[in-house]
Amino acid sequence: MTYNTQREHLILPEYGRTIQQMVDICVELEDRSERQQCAESIIAIMETMNPSVRQLPDYDHKLWDQLAIMSGYRLDIDYPFEIVPQEDLTSKPKPLKYPMQRIRYRHYGHITEAFLRQLKEMPESPERDRLLSMTANFMKRSLYNWNRDAMDDRKVAADVADYTEGQVEVPAGFRFTSVSNGHLPGSNASKKKRKR
Repeated sequence: MTYNTQREHLILPEYGRTIQQMVDICVELEDRSERQQCAESIIAIMETMNPSVRQLPDYDHKLWDQLAIMSGYRLDIDYPFEIVPQEDLTSKPKPLKYPMQRIRYRHYGHITEAFLRQLKEMPESPERDRLLSMTANFMKRSLYNWNRDAMDDRKVAADVADYTEGQVEVPAGFRFTSVSNGHLPGSNASKKKRKR
C-alpha cells in the first residue's frame, strides 16, 4: 500500500491527484489536436470541481494558468489566454522602501507629531482647541497602551508643550478622557457603566 506522503508531490493539491494524473497524461500525448482537446476537457472538469471560481473576475484565465502550472509549463497547446510566465511565480518581489522618519517619542507615532506641528502653526480658535483636545486625549491613550505605569495627564501636557516648543499648552483645567472606557470622568455614560 502506498501512502500520499510516499507519492509524488502535488503542485496544486486543491484539484487532487486525479486531475494531476490527467494533466500528466495530456502532456505526454503526441498529437497536438488531441492534446488541445484533452486540455479543454481538463479545464471543464476543473471548472465543475470548483464552481466558486466562476464568481472571480477572469476565472477562465485563472484556470488556464493553473493548468499550465500543474503541467510544469510543459503542456504545448494553443492557450486561449496569455499564460503567467514561470519567472513571475518564482521571482521574489522587490523590497518596499520603508519610510524612515525620526520620531521623538515612538509611542505617539508620526501622525501625532504631524497634528502637533499643525497645532503649532494654527491661530487660537475653537477649531484649534478641538484639535488640541483630540490630540492630547489620543496621546494619553497611546501612552497608556505603551506603558500604563508612566501614564499621567501631566506627562501628556508636558509632551505637548515640548513638541510645540511651548507655543501650545494644555489648559490647566483640561479634562482628559478616561482611558479605561473612553468617556470623560464623571459623565453619565461612565456612571452607567459603573452601576452595572
